[in-house]
Amino acid sequence: MRPTLHRLLAACALALLLPGLGVAHATSQTDELEKTARDWLQPALEAAVPQDATTPLRTEIVMGSLDSRLRLAPCARVEPHLPAGSRLWGRSRIGLRCLEGSSRWNVYVPVTIKAFGPAWVIKRPVDAGATLTQEDAELVEVDWAASPVTVLARADMWVGQQTAFALTPGLAIRQNMVRPAKAFAAGDQVRVNSSGSGFSISVTGLALTAGLVGQSARIRLPGGRVVTGLVQEDQTVEMSL
Repeated sequence: MRPTLHRLLAACALALLLPGLGVAHATSQTDELEKTARDWLQPALEAAVPQDATTPLRTEIVMGSLDSRLRLAPCARVEPHLPAGSRLWGRSRIGLRCLEGSSRWNVYVPVTIKAFGPAWVIKRPVDAGATLTQEDAELVEVDWAASPVTVLARADMWVGQQTAFALTPGLAIRQNMVRPAKAFAAGDQVRVNSSGSGFSISVTGLALTAGLVGQSARIRLPGGRVVTGLVQEDQTVEMSL
């Protein structure tokens, strides 16, 4: 074979090989970055996910991938971080920024955080404005992180509350789904009670604000004095002296 032809064939073979080498390098680079994100995430997640004795949560991490075609300048030190405004809950992302390299790049690895634990789940249709009872729901393990809204894990947090909108079977009861039950409206006559050491007072006043169970309401007493008290389930107001 002539030397010129030999060199030509070698050049062609090298040209065919180089793109593959580039892809292999890019894949190796993204794999390494994803491992860096994963290694940082586990301890960060343990500190971020709320845990207590009554509602232990079992976490699960679903890592996403960087684009395998990504080409980044070599970097001697990569720092994982949680982007501003992000949290380790549900769909999120982990930032990776180059601190020591010819180019200060910053990329993001998508991640989904799941947190499984017991929650009260609606087992039958409930109309909007209905008062919830414990018979409306059952305890089921769900992914708390499927929504950013807080799960109401204890029955006393939602029993006796009114639904903010119609609830369908399968929904875990969360903070935005309920509101305090309305005991009376502004303009209603309301009984105001107060007691202390050796005395007890009960008087009827005029509600200046709507009364929601467990919240404060303003009442005008017969003499014109305006007081604030805590609304009770029996449609009375308890006032502290």
